[in-house]
Amino acid sequence: MRKDSKAETVLVTGGSGYLGGWTVVALLKQGYRVRTTVRSLARESALRADIGRQVDPEDRLSVFAANLLADEGWARAAEGADFILHTASPMAVGEFKDQDLIRPAREGTLRVLKAGAKAGVKRVVMTSTLMAALPSGPPGDGAPPTDETVWTDLTQKGVNHYAHSKTLAEQDAWAFVKQAGGAMTLSTVLPSVIQGPVMGQDVSGSLEMLARMLRGQMSRLPRLGFTIVDVRDLVDLHLKAMTAPEAAGQRFAATSDFLWLSDVARLLREHLGARAAKVSTRMAPDLLVRFGALFDPELRQLVSNLGVRREFSTAKAARLLGWRARPAAEAVLASAEGLVREGLV
Repeated sequence: MRKDSKAETVLVTGGSGYLGGWTVVALLKQGYRVRTTVRSLARESALRADIGRQVDPEDRLSVFAANLLADEGWARAAEGADFILHTASPMAVGEFKDQDLIRPAREGTLRVLKAGAKAGVKRVVMTSTLMAALPSGPPGDGAPPTDETVWTDLTQKGVNHYAHSKTLAEQDAWAFVKQAGGAMTLSTVLPSVIQGPVMGQDVSGSLEMLARMLRGQMSRLPRLGFTIVDVRDLVDLHLKAMTAPEAAGQRFAATSDFLWLSDVARLLREHLGARAAKVSTRMAPDLLVRFGALFDPELRQLVSNLGVRREFSTAKAARLLGWRARPAAEAVLASAEGLVREGLV
């Protein structure tokens, strides 16, 4: 526990989310006073129970109701905060329109920043996404890793709704801080697909595909792959970006190595044995995946990534903040073990 942080207060938006929950746990373990938001206080008891399984918050955790689409609650939640970690974000689940994600992402970000500026916070660390740092043009094997200096061109074909919403929200955040002036600084963290230990009984959107594989709900695997970051490492980067003077005004890519879904399937079969008996290793032809996407809105968001391998450099986070990420395989296995242990698959 950091003795010098006891008097400091951190607001974590979206404390009932996967990243938000683990962020709250880490801050409490380091001795901070923590405020967090949920859309409805009906979720408070479950949130406190999940947090309490990891750390005793004593009297250092306060929960506030605040919705990304409404002004109410944000000023009260931010009052007295020294820092804000803005981890709350709408997720792309099921059938939706572009505005279903863009409006809460953009408006919610500005509400958080305005509340922070009014409360006099020192720094806001915003969770963006590596999909806001996609290079233009088709990637190919052997292409050099890209990094956080790149911004996604929203006019290019194949940018999905989630990438669109998060890119606009991050651009809004930088514009707001530049225009507002003042002492409040901004840092953004751009994670890849988040895996790692499970918290509670809710299956995070980032863990859903893994859960479907373990349940036997993916009889054939599309030719898809992702770079992966462990939630524990991602939280660590948020906290480093929150306090390091050199992190002010910076973007940080947050990822580890790349795994195809076929790699993930073999990893599960090898390490989980009978517990991964339902995991298929059969591949789906691209044509079949494209046909299925006509009827599955979630699959439709992924077809542009069929056969695409992208690599990202985290050299900046390593150089400025001393950050390192554990291997993707370790993060995936932590997720799988947790899903099985909690009876979620």
